[in-house]
Amino acid sequence: MATISLDPTPLPLRSAASTAAWVGRGLICVALAAFAFTAVAPIGASIVTVFLFAGPHNWFEARYFLRRLPPRWRTMRMYFATGFLGAIGLTSGFALLPTAAAQGWGTAGPWDEAQWLNGIRTWNVALVVWGASLAWQRRRMSPTRSWPWLLPIAASLAVAGWCLPRVWSVALVYTHPLVALWFLDREVGKLGPAAQSAYRRAAVVVPILALLLIGVTADAPPLLGTDVLTARITWHAGTDLFGFVSNRCPVALHVFLETIHYGVWIVLLPLVALRG
Repeated sequence: MATISLDPTPLPLRSAASTAAWVGRGLICVALAAFAFTAVAPIGASIVTVFLFAGPHNWFEARYFLRRLPPRWRTMRMYFATGFLGAIGLTSGFALLPTAAAQGWGTAGPWDEAQWLNGIRTWNVALVVWGASLAWQRRRMSPTRSWPWLLPIAASLAVAGWCLPRVWSVALVYTHPLVALWFLDREVGKLGPAAQSAYRRAAVVVPILALLLIGVTADAPPLLGTDVLTARITWHAGTDLFGFVSNRCPVALHVFLETIHYGVWIVLLPLVALRG
């Protein structure tokens, strides 16, 4: 007579090594595709990637953080409230800056260049204060987080954001896409040190291809488009700060990193969840 097993042991998961291998191969494929596309047509790559992936990326990113919130905030109520209110306030403030400049909020007319820079400076410092306040609250929750470097680094970033607003903003543009790789590293790290090491070996392809892309585009013919969209893309990539190379180079590098950022959130992080 057949028996029914009541053993509550779950079915075995796929091996951590297999998952890390899939994530590593996926990252290499995303990086190679981003390299090929951005090296040939950086403006077109920028438009296509933002049009296709910006919305889904925002959804995946929001879903990732919301699923990791505890059901009850308890003693972390102030921490999460600061995080949510700061994110909403900073995003709204950044989106309203062009409107404020055009309508001359707080002034008799539209902002001049100095007033626009003051608006950027204020937003930069507000971002640093928000991040430092979150880190400070997190530090107080555990005696193991002494973090003596927190206030000096925050003060240095605030000074840099005020004194060098354009440089600071462009640095943020290039640093932001790399944060996704850090989140991916944390998720793969949950599978064990061997899996994390395998992922990190594969991740070396990103700086290698970035350097190769710089070498390929540094002396390439410049981007000649004069339309508003092209001007906006080149300004966002900080081409005014990189006059020693072709303007194609910073645009291609920025789109390359941003495409990898989208690929991590839309493809690789869900892959870790599905296989792990």
